Amino acid sequence: MADSQSNAPLRADTGPPATGVTHVRTRLTADFTVLANALAQRRGSAVTIGVAAYIASLPDGAPVSISALCGHFTEGEILISRALRELESAGYLERRRVRLSSGHIRTRTFFYDVPGGPPTPDGPPEPPKPPRPRRAAPVQPSPESPPPPASAATAPEPPPPPTPTSTPDQPATTPPASLAGADPRAVAVLASLRRVDARLVLSAQEAARLAPAVTQWLAAGVGTAQITERLTAGLPDHFRTRPASVLAFRLSETPLPAPPRPAHPVDRERPTAALPFQTCDGCERAFRAPAPGRCRDCRPAGAFRAAG
Repeated sequence: MADSQSNAPLRADTGPPATGVTHVRTRLTADFTVLANALAQRRGSAVTIGVAAYIASLPDGAPVSISALCGHFTEGEILISRALRELESAGYLERRRVRLSSGHIRTRTFFYDVPGGPPTPDGPPEPPKPPRPRRAAPVQPSPESPPPPASAATAPEPPPPPTPTSTPDQPATTPPASLAGADPRAVAVLASLRRVDARLVLSAQEAARLAPAVTQWLAAGVGTAQITERLTAGLPDHFRTRPASVLAFRLSETPLPAPPRPAHPVDRERPTAALPFQTCDGCERAFRAPAPGRCRDCRPAGAFRAAG
């Protein structure tokens, strides 16, 4: 017999593990995402791993801003922004600010399966550069035609900036409001809300938009402590929208208190001057009377009837 035979006994099947996880594998052919074990088993926050897995499953061009991620997850803005910073410091995420051909600045996000980018020396793709305007080719003068004037050889003027589009129903777009014309007391109340609830962080534009409503509350006689209590009491555990939308809803739906009634002056008669003290001529007792004389006990009975 040329073939070698092994007399070693086969390993006995011990069955499924008694503890720990048991995987039930399913071969996926569509709608799946490849995730590295170094990222899936990364020690730290579970929110960070969940955000990374969600971003890895999105197609190119999908929005991954903080507001877009807050609309998908139940966590708030603080946890989502912290997860993005952890992914960025670990090398899985990179955010770049690029300038488009129209002059606007946008943020492009690059997500890497392996920290530090792909294993190619080229690195991540560079953002597209704005196209340069083509210059007209110089015209060769012919012997029959006269030379062109000096102004024709200059470069063409750049196109005028695009004007803001508007429709009959919608006015032209205006720049966002600033804090220059806002009431400083209302802005101070809005800025202090984050001390009560750390989620109530407002930008300058949001504070300028909410300041007029807070000014009306202050004009109605509501104190700053009462406004803070009405805006922060009973907030939900998770925000489905930005904190500014929650505050705007409360400012618009909460009725203003009735203005205090003006105090009416009370018409009271001024008290008359007290009569001076006099000494009774009969008993020398002190009594009040406009002129010297006798007290009530020393007067004769006819004097009271005549006076009455």
